[in-house]
Amino acid sequence: MRYFLAVFILLLFGGCSIKNYAHTDAKIVIIKSPRLKFSDIGYIRHSKDAIELELFVAGHVLQRIHINHLVCVNEGCMSKSSFNQEYLSGVYPPSLLQNVILGKEIYDGKNSLKKDNGFIQNIKTSDVDIKYRVNSREIYFKDKKNHILIKIKEPN
Repeated sequence: MRYFLAVFILLLFGGCSIKNYAHTDAKIVIIKSPRLKFSDIGYIRHSKDAIELELFVAGHVLQRIHINHLVCVNEGCMSKSSFNQEYLSGVYPPSLLQNVILGKEIYDGKNSLKKDNGFIQNIKTSDVDIKYRVNSREIYFKDKKNHILIKIKEPN
């Protein structure tokens, strides 16, 4: 029983452990949701299977969001679906935040229109009204129905 408990604890906290990230970029990050409000410099670090979004205000870390098989924030770790429910919208697919941070298509590429340096997706259902644009300078995600805005752009 002790071994089972030890393995369980290692697996639980292993989701939030320190990772070696292949890419690090400083960006201007704007997040507006009912639970998160942020507009300042952020660092996006990612590797093949993990992402870290580190949000700063006046040079101090305000929030760290680690995404791999779990999403870990300052308050603890949770599933991607639980994170969406608590911080964004429960109607979103589990991989939405990860795909937006990395500038990948959402909703399996639904209504994707390719552009020279990116793409645009407009998704309107009874649950969402999303405008999503990705190009070489900016990632823009806005859901009018759920009052969510995520904007990630190059610093000037």
